[in-house]
Amino acid sequence: MPALPGLRRYLVLLTLLGVLSAFAVLIQAEGLATLLTGGGLSFFLILAIACRVMLSLSVDVLSGRFASSVKAGLRRRLLGSSSEWAGVVATQVTRGVDAADSYLTGYLPTLVVSVVVPVAVIVRLFTTDLVSALVVTATLPLIPVFAILVGKHTAARTQWDLLKKLGGHFLDVVRGLETLKVFGRASAQVSTVRSMASAHADATMKTLRVAFLSALVLELVATMSVALVAVPIGFRLLSGGLDARTALLILVLAPEAYLPLRAAGAKFHAAAEGLTALREALAVPVVSVRSGTAVRRRGAPSLVFERVSVSFGDVVALSDVDLSVPAGSRLALVGPSGSGKSTLLAVLLGFVTPTSGRVLADGVDVRALDPADWLADIAWVPQRPTLFRGSLASNIGLGLPSADVFGAARAAALDQVAAGLPDGYASRVGELGEGLSAGQRQRVGLARALARTSAGLVLLDEPTARLDTRTEEAVLSGTRRLLPNRTALLVAHRPAMVALASRVVELRSGRVCSGVAA
Repeated sequence: MPALPGLRRYLVLLTLLGVLSAFAVLIQAEGLATLLTGGGLSFFLILAIACRVMLSLSVDVLSGRFASSVKAGLRRRLLGSSSEWAGVVATQVTRGVDAADSYLTGYLPTLVVSVVVPVAVIVRLFTTDLVSALVVTATLPLIPVFAILVGKHTAARTQWDLLKKLGGHFLDVVRGLETLKVFGRASAQVSTVRSMASAHADATMKTLRVAFLSALVLELVATMSVALVAVPIGFRLLSGGLDARTALLILVLAPEAYLPLRAAGAKFHAAAEGLTALREALAVPVVSVRSGTAVRRRGAPSLVFERVSVSFGDVVALSDVDLSVPAGSRLALVGPSGSGKSTLLAVLLGFVTPTSGRVLADGVDVRALDPADWLADIAWVPQRPTLFRGSLASNIGLGLPSADVFGAARAAALDQVAAGLPDGYASRVGELGEGLSAGQRQRVGLARALARTSAGLVLLDEPTARLDTRTEEAVLSGTRRLLPNRTALLVAHRPAMVALASRVVELRSGRVCSGVAA
């Protein structure tokens, strides 16, 4: 069961309502048995029926409020995640979060009731008729056993993975539609999206087939179990071995023992996709929000990593990293993809909080620093700079109203790009840099960093990745202007980027393997 905020309190309240429901079931059974044997309509029977209705409404209200709170929190978590795949995040925020509703408001409350009510019914049956109580006790476990056997064949995980893949790919296709049309690849992508949609439909139909089979099996087992109780009761009633009121009480109570388990089994498949999406959303790493207040002097900082470890669920990104970066030095981080280089920069930026260990800047824990003051002293060029809808100039001077936009653009060799646009630096840039090539977007990111002339720390996360040789030279030329008199950490794959550093450190599987002079 996923760890959700407020889950314990929610389960406690559900259990309390389940206990009250169990008492209402017992009182209702007693009243019906009395009524059907000529005892008349009792006040307790009416009260029990009214209580069951009110308790059902209370469960609906409670689960609805809890689900709304959880879904709002999940959406905030997903929108604040560090994921770069907008299509996947969009699918999780919409379909994934909404799918969790069936688990939180349907399956979970029914599961709690299916634990409480059958126990109360069996206890009452043991005080009424031992044989019937033993039959119910022996047959009741068959329902969860068969539900588990059938449920093992559900394709909820595959179904959800295919839906995420379809949503992410479709969004990427829509964004790149112009490029696809230019290169004549639009029709090929149509067939790709169609095949992915067909695979998702097949997985959905498989889940539905399993759900229908599960419902059939559970109904059959429950019906036969009730029959095993009812048939002997009938014979004993005819032979005079059991009075009519006791027989009716048993016949009313027996179905109540199986009903919650049948309902839980029926709702499991509807909730399976939501549970899968819920667990995945909770495992998404999010950008941490620091609340430090300390302020350090501006300028090139000295950095010390003390046994820094970062884990995302079961995935270890960094493991006991010990690293020292003197003030004004240039350190290149190399290693295979997934070795933890970008995570190391994310820790410095405050986007990721270390699972253990700490990072010191001029002897002060980075987590204790005022976030705004610390980030104001950092010039960062990510792998994929994020551009926003607006002018080219506003994207370069992002967050710096008094920035020297034109000087930064010249240093990043972006002035040639601006000259080729209809309105120069006033030209409008589409969402996520629509209208600019990958190399031009990279130069906009570099120009942003160059505009931060007072920044003492430079973080470069493979700024020349996916660039051609000519564009790479332009970016490297601007990068050389950015490094003097500053502390710099460069994530690098290409030799030209490594050559800018005075020291090279290799990371493998989140661990520091070596450190040599460049």
